Amino acid sequence: MSDLIKLVNNWSITQFVHTFGGLFEESPWVAERSGLLRPFDSFEQMMKVMKNVVQASDDQVKLQLLRNHPDLGARISMSSNSVQEQAGAGLDSLSQEQYNELQQLNKAYTSQFGFSFILAVKGHTASSILESMRQRHRRGREEEFETALKEVFKIAGIRLEQWLAQIGHEHEFVSKPAAVQQRTMYYGKGDVWMYRSYAKPLTGIQSIPESPFMGRSNILFGLNIKVAVQGDEFLPSFAEGDNSLVVATDSMKNFILKHAADYTGATVEGFLALVSRRFLETYPQMSKVQMTADQIPFEDIPIGLEGSYRPSTLVFRYSQNDRATAAVEAERTGDSIELSNHFSGVADLRLIKVKGSEFAGFMQDEYTTLPETWDRPLFIFLNINWRYEDPRDGMDDQRGRYVAAEQVRDLAAAVFHECRSASIQHLIYQIGRRLLSRFEQLSEVSFESNNRTWETVLEEVKEGEGKVFTEPRPPYGFQGFSMTRDDLETDGRDAGKEGDV
Repeated sequence: MSDLIKLVNNWSITQFVHTFGGLFEESPWVAERSGLLRPFDSFEQMMKVMKNVVQASDDQVKLQLLRNHPDLGARISMSSNSVQEQAGAGLDSLSQEQYNELQQLNKAYTSQFGFSFILAVKGHTASSILESMRQRHRRGREEEFETALKEVFKIAGIRLEQWLAQIGHEHEFVSKPAAVQQRTMYYGKGDVWMYRSYAKPLTGIQSIPESPFMGRSNILFGLNIKVAVQGDEFLPSFAEGDNSLVVATDSMKNFILKHAADYTGATVEGFLALVSRRFLETYPQMSKVQMTADQIPFEDIPIGLEGSYRPSTLVFRYSQNDRATAAVEAERTGDSIELSNHFSGVADLRLIKVKGSEFAGFMQDEYTTLPETWDRPLFIFLNINWRYEDPRDGMDDQRGRYVAAEQVRDLAAAVFHECRSASIQHLIYQIGRRLLSRFEQLSEVSFESNNRTWETVLEEVKEGEGKVFTEPRPPYGFQGFSMTRDDLETDGRDAGKEGDV
């Protein structure tokens, strides 16, 4: 196993999806599902796992994957990968006659099959692409559906090869004997919505200066859960149609809901750890269980009682704001059951700072049109994940070392308020350092951020210092970054530029 694949195996799921989410056009879910099946022995095995993830999906999901690919030669916005690939085949410099024929063939093909013509264009010319379109137009839909999927796999493989070449590891993408390949085999249940009333309150939270959060009542404890199980004993169900050892996914749903009544803890992580262990204890044919969950946010509603306002203990607001997330992987090793992976997180955090952010000093060349700015409004979408040095700190709320998503959210907002950041990269680094400094029980913090800054329409208003903005144009920038406690030992990077906020 190479050093690079070992590194990829140790990445956070956020970093894995950020790096490989573009291998399949506009379909980061392939990387997300595949990343949960690590470790990989090689990049070839990683690609095989990704192909198997796609093949295991239902036909509607596969169809959407095909439909995500743009028409060849189309003069529309498309992913940077597609732009480069089509340009390499000369599709950005077609003659008018070629362009007209290509558009006619695209239209006829899409009308006939329900998805765009897909071809791995590396090594092709405009003429050979047109000829391929003429030939494949004559096929039946089922045959063409499978051909299109094969081309999608070729495109993904080429993109992975290009990524490896860019970092000097072309030799990594080589074939290995089939006997050493690890089979991909799992199944499970998604969108298991669980609502538990009067769960144990979350208390004993470590206080930090950036957050007033000290616990939650858990009068409503809601989760959206996904479970995937693995085990060699399930092979006959795939290969022979023998379902004698298959636990129906409807039974999995009922299993999860039943154990919601038995749970005596107060955290999402603790519930996932309990249920994943119970799955392995109950069903010996399962060797590994992976569970993820989004916590459903229910917000307090103030009610006027005896001359003052207090949170209602009966009525809550179903929130569409940021939410806590968690993932747990439990694995059977001999006669014991071990927690083999975990992470906690806060997802879909959206923060806007009206002034006090910069973006200047970036590289400028003939492609640069973006002006420098020393005081801009900054609107970011942010996912933050973290791991514990000792996973029990996240599972057992009695240890007093649980890090709540609400605290992480508040800390991120506080750093955003205080720091006059030079870029989003600079901002998330400061947030990461603060998190690791405040919570010594954390071993790693990772980020995925999007820049959704509004477009300025008017720089001045008639009175005051206000401006007028509108929604940004569709392309957006994004960043991914992970940090460990080693980053705290780096001097000179922890002080953000202080200024008026």
